[in-house]
Amino acid sequence: MSPLALALVKLAIAAAPLAAMAKLARIYPGRRMVLLALAPALSTLALVATPAAMWLVVILDVVFAAAVVVDVWSLPARRDFSVHRHTQRIASLQKRHAVTLTVSNHAGRAHRLEVRDGVPHVLQPTPSDFAETLAAGSRLVCEYHLRPSRRGAFDLDAVHLRAISRRRLWSRLLDYPCPSTIHVYPDMKQLGEYALLARTNRLSLMGVRRTRRIGMDHDFERLRDYTPDDNYKHIDWRATARRRKLTVKDFQASQSQRIIFLVDCGRMVTNEAAGLSLLDHALNAILMLGYIALGQGDSVGLLAFSDEIHGYVPPRGGMAQMNRLLHAAFDRFPRLVESRYDQAFRYLASHGRKRSLVVLVTNVIDEVNSNQIDRYLGNLVGRHLPLAVFLRDRRIFEAVEVEHPQGSLLYRAAAAAEILSWRHQVLTDLQSKGVLALDVFPEEMTAPLINRYLEIKARHLL
Repeated sequence: MSPLALALVKLAIAAAPLAAMAKLARIYPGRRMVLLALAPALSTLALVATPAAMWLVVILDVVFAAAVVVDVWSLPARRDFSVHRHTQRIASLQKRHAVTLTVSNHAGRAHRLEVRDGVPHVLQPTPSDFAETLAAGSRLVCEYHLRPSRRGAFDLDAVHLRAISRRRLWSRLLDYPCPSTIHVYPDMKQLGEYALLARTNRLSLMGVRRTRRIGMDHDFERLRDYTPDDNYKHIDWRATARRRKLTVKDFQASQSQRIIFLVDCGRMVTNEAAGLSLLDHALNAILMLGYIALGQGDSVGLLAFSDEIHGYVPPRGGMAQMNRLLHAAFDRFPRLVESRYDQAFRYLASHGRKRSLVVLVTNVIDEVNSNQIDRYLGNLVGRHLPLAVFLRDRRIFEAVEVEHPQGSLLYRAAAAAEILSWRHQVLTDLQSKGVLALDVFPEEMTAPLINRYLEIKARHLL
């Protein structure tokens, strides 16, 4: 038999068990084994020059086969490990979310492992895998963080282990079912930050202004530290003497009012800003405002729509309503469809008859949707208090701000200026009809929206 034919026969003999091991036991040759296999392969081809070296080829083949057979028995069995995952069920969009994997070694010797969790790539795990040597009877705790880039419900099915043989000639893939579900909600950590700043009277750090009320509200709410903007008539002298620190009384509005958010989920909010879609920024802001309004004793509702009504949460009070708003918003995504404002406002008319602050969050791109917004929001004046929140496209503003534009930049700046002029006219027309308007950048809309709400409360516009 020629050396080439002999090499092909040896390759065929080796390929059959390798294929069977990969299919049945998920055992695969490692890089070191491939490099080691070059020795018998090259010696077989060397028979072309020295046919008398057949005995050396046989010895190398036997040594190689013995080495790989002995080393494959050092691979662990499936029963040698157990895996558990610990994580909170709820995560916030683009916020760190901790996950802990615990791998237990029940075998009587150490094993070299690579650990990777079966996490969807949109959750962005950091680090994505771990490589450790796990001693006999010990545990390996792997801690990593997720930073979700999209809202929704995500299933984490299994944890994947890659066990390395003692001589690193083989590796075995092991999957351990470990079902978990993570619900990624809009940014909820800002709610805790707001509560902390409110307790310490530092809301100005979030851009929230203190608004003076017109008239007096006589329902006592709480005692707090005095600030220079407070009316000295509200100082509680008994509490001041007891605490040895100037203390004032806080009052709240006695009337419970209603807020209904109309969230456009159509093509107008598919653009992105600061790594998030306009809809994500909108949901972050309205949930923050909803949390504040519920704390003020108001009722909050939500209507999500595009070419159909996606969900409606009737206005209710109490902090339990916050959970309903979160569940209605966390799996809502923008769609490339034309929004049906007529359908949304008809639905609002039939389900929200009591006077409310109606906050429409959308964008204006062309005259088709601007005419509908102008028409339907204008018709609400009198029965409700409408507030239009338009989300800006920062690229248009940056095009106008270019100093001394030339060539194509000049035409781009002119087109952007024309769009901004038209947009300003749309806002002016709405305000002339009695519609309140807010034109903000998406990533900066939370504080202006809260300030407008506090202003409406202070002026008793509802």
